[in-house]
Amino acid sequence: MTSLATGHPLQVEDLRERVDTALREFLTTRSAVLTEVAPECQQIVDTISTMTSAGKRLRPAFLYWGWRGAGGENTDSVVRAAAALELFQAAALIHDDLIDASDLRRGMPAVHKRFDALHAANGWNGASEAFGLAGAVLSGDLCLVWTEELFSASGLTPDELGRSRPVFDAMRTELLGGQYLDVISQVLPERDPVAMVDRALRVIRFKSAKYSVEHPLLIGASAAGADDKLLAVYSEFGLALGEAFQLRDDVLGVFGDPATTGKPAGDDLREGKRTVLVGRTLQHCTPAQAQTVHQLLGDPALDEAGVATLRQIIVDSGAVVEIERMIASASARAESALAGADLADGPARDVLNGLVVAATARTR
Repeated sequence: MTSLATGHPLQVEDLRERVDTALREFLTTRSAVLTEVAPECQQIVDTISTMTSAGKRLRPAFLYWGWRGAGGENTDSVVRAAAALELFQAAALIHDDLIDASDLRRGMPAVHKRFDALHAANGWNGASEAFGLAGAVLSGDLCLVWTEELFSASGLTPDELGRSRPVFDAMRTELLGGQYLDVISQVLPERDPVAMVDRALRVIRFKSAKYSVEHPLLIGASAAGADDKLLAVYSEFGLALGEAFQLRDDVLGVFGDPATTGKPAGDDLREGKRTVLVGRTLQHCTPAQAQTVHQLLGDPALDEAGVATLRQIIVDSGAVVEIERMIASASARAESALAGADLADGPARDVLNGLVVAATARTR
């Protein structure tokens, strides 16, 4: 077993490899069911397998270590339950790429572009774009179905499943609500930067902080029978760290290296995302700069020169420095909350502290 002193926190107790194995084994069984429908259905399984093979595994890690910190045993059952979150994340990303018309995901063609290319390569009838959309919608829907199947059949006891079910269900509903709020944020004719920041922080809370950190922790802890005090600590820790995690994502969406993020440079700017970073920029830049931001932000044809112009305005406004302060502050709140947690004996505290760094000091 990897120790935190010798490896990445996601590798402790070989968690990443065990999650990968659980996903492969589950997808193999589901492939057998689908190919009974038709051999062509294997194309969907192959696409989902590729999609789920490259994730960071942060959400499964928070579920697993939430469980271990609450006294849960190191079992394959909880690993399978944690792996179910990767299928839900795959569904969210597949549909998110459709909503945003993104061509790339994790350095590879987005799922709708994969099916588009499959149609074009075979010279099939009709429009390849429409086939790509259909293939992606069905793949995402299938991942939603399989999330429930894998979680329910993970091997957790009925009592463990029953205790964690309310949070598991709330997570799925709230993420989709947060996603819709994000969609609304991109189309509202919002010019008030203060209101933009307030809305962006609410999107962060429900689309990222609760979904990426707090809810996975609470699912694992609830399954293990954690008391209300520990659940409250996990919530405080998770919401603070989840905020820092998404703020880092917002910075990477503008300034990240495509070679490591797997997304084109400045993609968030072309998509017109009204992030906290953009809102803070509009709060502090000059009227002329604000006019340029409003003119260029959300232009799908934005070229490298346009991206460079927006980046410079963002830097000159001091927004990047302010977001870095917010990330540091949220990370410190997370660490402070965890310091007061009464965790079970074992590596959970060290791993969760390590995950603070892994989630916020990342380049992708």
